[in-house]
Amino acid sequence: MDALLSSFTAVAIAEIGDKTQLLSLFLAARFRNKTAIIAGILLATLLNHAASAWLGVWLAQFIAPAIGPWLLGGSFIVVGLWLLIPDKDDSNETGVLKYGAFTASCILFFLAEIGDKTQIATVILAAAFEESVWMVIWGTTLGMLAANVPVVYAGSWLLQKVSLDWARRIACSVFILLGVITIITA
Repeated sequence: MDALLSSFTAVAIAEIGDKTQLLSLFLAARFRNKTAIIAGILLATLLNHAASAWLGVWLAQFIAPAIGPWLLGGSFIVVGLWLLIPDKDDSNETGVLKYGAFTASCILFFLAEIGDKTQIATVILAAAFEESVWMVIWGTTLGMLAANVPVVYAGSWLLQKVSLDWARRIACSVFILLGVITIITA
């Protein structure tokens, strides 16, 4: 249960102001079928985060037990600091938009997640909770949906109300806290 809650919280907070959240806003403005957009986000996130989580579990086997917690804790702290850097919307790929809301959302979201902060966080979380990889996958996926579904339905209004700077600072704090806890409990 720790893996699910930690993964959900970390990704839901880290996603605020992220480029994939901006992509959700773009897709919601472009397509009327909000259910198709959300289904595309769900499928893309499940595929991307499942691959990322399994990568994290695979990488964990090469980390010596003595340095593992330090490496994982340090990784959480680095990702936390990375969250302070604002993302830009790079969703100008209009070629896939002709295939409709579901396909465009799925493809663009999957591509946007490659190398993204939340994908790296998923790798790290899976390495930290390697015995609960499915909980990490579900937690990060649900966290992604928790951050993006409101944007699909009420994006422009929501983004006017939430300070992205404060959201980034809170997300940074959560990741640094996870890093410190990982190191201390080693």
